[in-house]
Formats: sequence, structure tokens, C-alpha cells
Amino acid sequence: MAKKGQTFQSYTEEFKLKAVRAYVGGSASYKVIAEQEGIRNCSQLKVWVKKWKNGEAFDERKGHEQNPLKGRPRTVFGSVEEERDYLKAQVNYLKKRYPNLIKEKRFANERTTK
Repeated sequence: MAKKGQTFQSYTEEFKLKAVRAYVGGSASYKVIAEQEGIRNCSQLKVWVKKWKNGEAFDERKGHEQNPLKGRPRTVFGSVEEERDYLKAQVNYLKKRYPNLIKEKRFANERTTK
């Protein structure tokens, strides 16, 4: 699991292919090639070799979507009035849940109007 503030190294397709070919050529072990090429861990090279042997792309991620608008789907409304009522219900809920925010706003308005 990634730690807060951790940075990740990204490698180009050409770099990955060069490292894989060096291993497949039989010149050295995973560990030696990883050290020579500056790859943080030899297990990363093992993954690339496995993908290359299976004919997969290097950067395929399981469950990775290219859609930047990922997340919970938006609520779809039949009319503008229906959306208005929904938003009013949300505002009323928040007013009941956090009544101190309403008082602070009134106090701030009274100070600015005097």
C-alpha cells in the first residue's frame, strides 16, 4: 500500500523493452539488470518480462479506467423542478444537522451591515 507522500517511478515503453531484452538475452539475472538499469526492485522487471512473454502491453492496469469523470454516477432528474426540490431537501437537511452554521452567518451579516 502506498504511503502518504510516496513518489513512484515511471518508465517509458522503450526503457522497459530494453530491460526485458537484456534479461531475455541471457546476459544477467533479474537483480543484476535491475541494478544496471536503475530499476528500484527486480520484481518490477519480472512483471515486465512476464507481460512481454504473454504478449501484453506493459502499462495495462487491472480495473483502470481512462475516464477522468470516475466516481459515483450523478443523479439524473426528470425536470428542473425535481432537481430544485432535491437541492432544497439537501439544504434543509444540512440546516437541521448543523444549526450553528446558520447562527454564525446571521452574526456575520449583522456586523457587516452596521
